[in-house]
Amino acid sequence: MPRKRKLYKILTPEPRSRFVKVRCPSCQNEQIVFTHATYPASCLMCGTRLVEPTGGKAKILGEIVRFLD
Repeated sequence: MPRKRKLYKILTPEPRSRFVKVRCPSCQNEQIVFTHATYPASCLMCGTRLVEPTGGKAKILGEIVRFLD
């Protein structure tokens, strides 16, 4: 009698990085940045630094408004 093979669900991996809407601490402008940024991002209105790359997950210096899907 042949053995039955179990079929497992193949799970697709989800990325750990996201896009985030960040509010600038000085001029209150909202801008979309990447959580794992490799380059520093500045505010488009006043030039204040919003994101500093750290080699992995970036350090977000502004206030996180919401995560985008």
